[in-house]
Amino acid sequence: MDAAFLITSLIVVVTPGTGVIYTLSAGLTQGRRAGVVAAIGCTLGIVPHMAATISGVAALMHASATAFQVLKYLGVAYLLYMAWATLKDKDPIVVEREAAPRTAATRMVVRGILINILNPKLTMFFFAFLPQFVQPGEAGSLLRMLELSAVFMLLTIVVFAAYGAVAAALRTHVISRPRVLTWMRRFFAGSFVALGAKLASATR
Repeated sequence: MDAAFLITSLIVVVTPGTGVIYTLSAGLTQGRRAGVVAAIGCTLGIVPHMAATISGVAALMHASATAFQVLKYLGVAYLLYMAWATLKDKDPIVVEREAAPRTAATRMVVRGILINILNPKLTMFFFAFLPQFVQPGEAGSLLRMLELSAVFMLLTIVVFAAYGAVAAALRTHVISRPRVLTWMRRFFAGSFVALGAKLASATR
């Protein structure tokens, strides 16, 4: 495995973005298991971008300003929805001994998937980044791209799960302080709005 690919991918994954904010929020408000579930959802959200890149659909989006703009503003709208939902949530945090219901975990995974699907910059990253590590006309180039994508996804789930675990470890300090919880929700809501504004101003 190319060391440059690993280092660059790790930097991209560790850098705070929508997925990191979502995973931290899940870990702080619902615990370690929720942080892991959110990390799984965000990681699964990479699959469509990977498939688009490998199949060549990303090339079309790269060439079409309209396609890029549509996906971009869908992403902005979803981030604003996440900000609204975070502020609207007034329920106190409760430490649950039992695992969260399967339906709640499913919703969390779906949210994580949508957060990353509606991120055109991720597709641009795959489109511009992966081909640099695959020689043109190389035998098994498809398998090579799948391998690199799998490594990127592995790094994502490991790093995001670690973020979620750290957030969950701080959870008890938040539970006993209602004002901290209020400001925490405001912080995450503001972060989603800021990320949405950043995405809205993004160009190809």
